Amino acid sequence: MSERQRANQRVERNGNLAALAAAVLQPGFVGTTPPAWVCRWLGDGLGSVVLFSRNVVDPGQVAALTAALRAERPDVIVAIDEEAGDVTRIESGRGSSRPGNLALGAVDDPALTEEVARDLGEELAAAGVTLNYAPDVDVNSNPDNPVIGVRSFGAEPSLVARHTTAWVRGLQAGGVAACAKHFPGHGDTRVDSHHDLPRIDADRARLHTVELAPFRAAVAAGVQAVMTGHLLVPALDPDLPATLSGRILGGLLREEMGFDGVVVTDAVEMGAVADRYGFAGAAVRALAAGADAICVGGEHADEETARHLRDAIVDAVVAGELPEERLAEAAKRVGQLAAWTVAARTARSAGPAGGSAVGLVAARRAVRITPRGGPATTLPLAGPAHVVEFQPPHNIAIGSETPWGVAAPLTALVPGTTSVRYVENAVPADPAAGAIGRPLVLVVRDLHRHAWMRDAVDRALTARPDAVVVELGVPALVTGAVHIATHGATRAAGRAAAELLGGGAVSPGW
Repeated sequence: MSERQRANQRVERNGNLAALAAAVLQPGFVGTTPPAWVCRWLGDGLGSVVLFSRNVVDPGQVAALTAALRAERPDVIVAIDEEAGDVTRIESGRGSSRPGNLALGAVDDPALTEEVARDLGEELAAAGVTLNYAPDVDVNSNPDNPVIGVRSFGAEPSLVARHTTAWVRGLQAGGVAACAKHFPGHGDTRVDSHHDLPRIDADRARLHTVELAPFRAAVAAGVQAVMTGHLLVPALDPDLPATLSGRILGGLLREEMGFDGVVVTDAVEMGAVADRYGFAGAAVRALAAGADAICVGGEHADEETARHLRDAIVDAVVAGELPEERLAEAAKRVGQLAAWTVAARTARSAGPAGGSAVGLVAARRAVRITPRGGPATTLPLAGPAHVVEFQPPHNIAIGSETPWGVAAPLTALVPGTTSVRYVENAVPADPAAGAIGRPLVLVVRDLHRHAWMRDAVDRALTARPDAVVVELGVPALVTGAVHIATHGATRAAGRAAAELLGGGAVSPGW
């Protein structure tokens, strides 16, 4: 064979490897229409893209965007991170019209959970989305968890497992592939993996009883994808995070649990892995460990990042660091998921556009009212109230752009209602000062987790012991003359709380 022939073979092989590497990437991009580089890459083998709130204006625009993507590649997987709770992308401009997982767990009606998930699946499918990075099936056994909280169905493994089953079945019946996350379980952590590497010190018996139970339920329900968590779990692998661990992805998830769908990583730019291994290093190690798709683009959504990852994967194969057979296997699984989504799209029914009637019903059912005694406070309130909302620090997973609260829907229902919102280090000595002569409503999110918020609420309750406290997060701390827990801060949850306070129904157009 001549040198020229060998050179041609190398070029051909590298081209094939580049197409395989592109097939396993799931990049994000900026804009409400597909950029030229994404269209070009779809023609060169890119198998998936992921949408974020920056790509969403309304359902019609998303449908046009996904149609433009499919004009380049009909079977492209279009993913989104839509938990239908506090984490919403499709309704980020207004807040989700559905309750999140904790609210559904509080109701504990699996049939309702399945109905809500199917309702969401039909809406996403109508917009052209085919893979949803949901449900979050973490067991939130640690109430101080900074990143899961209301995203979980609850703290009991059996409850989380049965609602995982219902959510997976409902979403996939609606025409969208579900993705259970964050394997092997992000619930018992005190660290946000966006910033650092969480460590879970449970033994194997505890892991199998608690963390892994919902994932077994998801696999049994036929979940199409599982998302890895950037978590160090020494009982399973003392050295590598789950995303990069062959013991966890291959040995546990594939062999022991029998999962044969797509394993997708949590975003590889997250600090838990990127700070230790770099974007490219994390991607290559994840593929070698058994991951099939690499999620990237929440923060680095450009062609340069995608090219860097693709080229690093090709180089790793050429250098013998990543077996070509493993890369081909990953690309094949992505292709099988793409085929599933094409079949599901042809069988779907049309869903709602930008709102959910069953979501509001579910949110209303999730509200819990706890009378605390003390000065008489009855619901509905006697006239326009003064609402004080305490805003916790920004959570990257939830996003800062999504509106939340009770003041806006209550004002729409009861004109004359006044409101103020405080953040840490900006709360006055008397937070109740604006409520003279009117009912006081204190709105909190995860009150138990924020000392500054507890201090402010205590001061307000000292001045006004008749105040109503509305908890939009995990209701681990119950206080106030009347305590209202919505189990989430979605638009539907805020509206349900406002209706209790105001004694009427908020306008459907709100």
